[in-house]
Order: sequence, then structure tokens, then C-alpha cells
Amino acid sequence: MSVRVRRWVRRRVEAASARGESGMTAIEFVFLTPVLFFMIFATVQFALYFFADHVAQAAAQAGARKARATADAQPGGWRGEARGVVDSYIRQLGPQLVLGPDVKMLQPEQNTVGVEITARIPTVFPGLDLTVHAQSVGPVERFVQEGEN
Repeated sequence: MSVRVRRWVRRRVEAASARGESGMTAIEFVFLTPVLFFMIFATVQFALYFFADHVAQAAAQAGARKARATADAQPGGWRGEARGVVDSYIRQLGPQLVLGPDVKMLQPEQNTVGVEITARIPTVFPGLDLTVHAQSVGPVERFVQEGEN
């Protein structure tokens, strides 16, 4: 720090003490602390939401992959197998993060299947209710022998 800056700081401190502003730092700290805590908690909440969204999306994609692979071989059994894969993914990646998942098996068209997940996530702010939504849909994989259409 240069001599000129030191002198300026010393003059400011002396002027503040002469005017009776010695408690201003404590008052500023009291007002800024809640803002700092809010920013920290908001960052944590964003990270929770972001990770829960990725867990739900990964589970939906894994379930849809299983559904696409088994829907042609097992016309009714693909729903149970896809649900098992979704539950397994959620248990492995975020059992305390994806709360009460509502898993729906989709079949919007005859040759298309998919998975849709809606779930709540934990929050650090009281009264805040956040949900994540993920969906993955794709065509049924169909294996044909050579010469068939």
C-alpha cells in the first residue's frame, strides 16, 4: 500500500471517530449478514434443484431405454421392467434428493414408448415447494430378420 493511500485511510478513520461514526461497521455488518446468508442458501438450493433435475432426467432416459428395448418382445411387461430401472436409478443416484417420484409410462403412439417423472425436491427455505419434471420418449426397437419389412 502506498504512503498516499495510508494517509487517506488514516484521515478517514480519524474523521469518522471525530464525528462519532465508530459503530457504523457493526451496524453495516448487522444489515449485510442476512443478505450474505440468503445468497449462500440460494446457491445451495440451486445446486439441489440442478442435481435433482439431472437425477430425474437420467432415470427417465434409463427407463425409456429399457422400455424401447423390451416393448416389442414383451407387449405388456415392458412397463414393470422400465419402472424397475427408474426406481433403481433414483435409489442409486439420489434417494434423499428425489422425493415421492410420480412415474408414468407413456405410449403416445403405437410404436413409441417413454417415461415421465415428476418429483419434489428438498428445500432450504421454509414454505418453498419445488418440483422437477423429466420425460424421455423414443421409438420401439424392433428386430427384423433379413428380407422382412
